[in-house]
Amino acid sequence: MTFTRNLAACTLLPLLALPALADEKPVLTVYTYDSFASEWGPGPAVEKAFEAECGCDLQYVAPGDAGALLSRVLLEGKDTKADVVLGLDTNLTAQAEASGLFSAHSLTGTVLDLPVAWNDPVFVPFDWGYFAFVYDKTKLTEPPANFEALAASNVKIAIQDPRSSSPGLGLLMWVKAAYGDRAGEVWTALADNIVTVTPGWSEAYGLFLSGEADMVLSYTTSPAYHIFAEKDDTKAAAAFDEGHYLQIEVAAKVAATDQPALADEFLSFMTGPAFQSIIPETNWMYPAVALEGGLPAEFSGLVTPDKALLLPAAEAAQMREAATEEWRAALSK
Repeated sequence: MTFTRNLAACTLLPLLALPALADEKPVLTVYTYDSFASEWGPGPAVEKAFEAECGCDLQYVAPGDAGALLSRVLLEGKDTKADVVLGLDTNLTAQAEASGLFSAHSLTGTVLDLPVAWNDPVFVPFDWGYFAFVYDKTKLTEPPANFEALAASNVKIAIQDPRSSSPGLGLLMWVKAAYGDRAGEVWTALADNIVTVTPGWSEAYGLFLSGEADMVLSYTTSPAYHIFAEKDDTKAAAAFDEGHYLQIEVAAKVAATDQPALADEFLSFMTGPAFQSIIPETNWMYPAVALEGGLPAEFSGLVTPDKALLLPAAEAAQMREAATEEWRAALSK
């Protein structure tokens, strides 16, 4: 009798497990940079909004800043667990595309609101901004107006490592786009202004806020955060007359994903109002698609560059190694 009852129970076990299996949600794994996935970044709100639509489980993997993000994907290759990679920019997209690890998106008809024309079959923009040096108006009353004035001053700056950080790499491209063959000379002059080089943006900005640097490499939009979160209007971005380098952040579907339809759904969601409306007051960047109600009030009065600098993706990739060596050599003297 006991044996019969046990046999019946064993027979029923697979049947009882079926509803649980049916209730399992598909998982979409998004590799991104750490500040995006942080509790104060866009990640949590994006996760909640997308999961409400997709009936899936959105999971983030954040290995560091954008440079570390790309390195992780390239290292894992076709064995990567990522379905979508979010957080590269145009200084990294040529290298990413050359890897063959990404596939074309299926978006059509998306109207982007960018300072430049965009027509890329693989990478989809989700926000953009201009690099700038941020300072405290109560401590630095006359900020330098260009890189040469900065180099001639006693102003101390915190920057990020171009080998791991997208702002750090953006700074290399900024100097290169503004000065061309004179970039090495500019870096040599700037070397004694640099008090620290951090792996990522968060560390550098923290050092600036603690008073260890007079200026920090960040974005023209960074002061909006302080106005919004702290009611503090003492932070400002210095306007440089050479122009400011543009950063466009993008996402792409991984070719080896086992959730291609869900990855496409996420990229479509990313360019919609539910995602885009989260960007200004969490990532503190401009949304890639115009918001119906316009930008938050904190974005009014920010520095608007007279000249936007941006190297084509292929050109940025071509000069990246030499520009990094130029920077490293100048700082090691």
